[in-house]
Amino acid sequence: MILQRVEQSDWLSNAYLVCDEPGGHGVLIDSNGVTEPLTERVEREGIELTHILLTHSHWDHVVGAGKLAERFGVPVVGSDATAEQGGDQFEVTEKIAGGDVIESGGLRVEAIDIPGHTAGQIAFTFDGTDCLTADCLFRGTVGGTRAPGATGFADQRESIMERLMKMPPETRIHPGHREPTTVGDEWEQNPFIRVWRGLDEEGTDSCEVGPPDGERQEATLILWGPDYDGGNKAWVRFPDGEDAIVGGSQVKRG
Repeated sequence: MILQRVEQSDWLSNAYLVCDEPGGHGVLIDSNGVTEPLTERVEREGIELTHILLTHSHWDHVVGAGKLAERFGVPVVGSDATAEQGGDQFEVTEKIAGGDVIESGGLRVEAIDIPGHTAGQIAFTFDGTDCLTADCLFRGTVGGTRAPGATGFADQRESIMERLMKMPPETRIHPGHREPTTVGDEWEQNPFIRVWRGLDEEGTDSCEVGPPDGERQEATLILWGPDYDGGNKAWVRFPDGEDAIVGGSQVKRG
């Protein structure tokens, strides 16, 4: 199996090409506006592209997806929610849900439902060795739960702990932003997962949550962790008991 990643320099979002062998069959996963290195390889090596798979509908993961589908004459595959949320960048022409399997030549691609960051978000596993986790799980951090279309903290935690972390520890993780990791590394080192496992304690500091120039809510800062862009991601708890994962720029500490 061959897996190639291209990263957009502003959004840091990834698009992927996965194929069974040089000159064989393959799929594109997500589209970030800078997919030319991937499509150039498809054409140079004579790879038969069979599908464009979308993890979710956020702009930085779908820009140009429709044009790619038209260029290669292949279907755009996504969940019901992704199809409903689609704008002018793509149209889902084949639906997929957790547990469904797509075959592309020698590749076996299985879909896993991972809601939380957004409804209908899908992870894709390839041949049981590699998993593309979209904006659910990153190297050293996790996705936010207040983005457009988010279904919330409880879904995010369940997607990570009950689905992604149930895969073998050697499984390679390829996130929606930045560098790869493994299930084993995240199980041991990811600060959010460590708290969920009961290895590290929850924080108790007070904070305020909201846009810098807008209304803020009082909250408890459960965890101040890293984010994929070099900033921070925060797990906060509001007085009514609601938990959320938000960008560090949304949090005023102490």
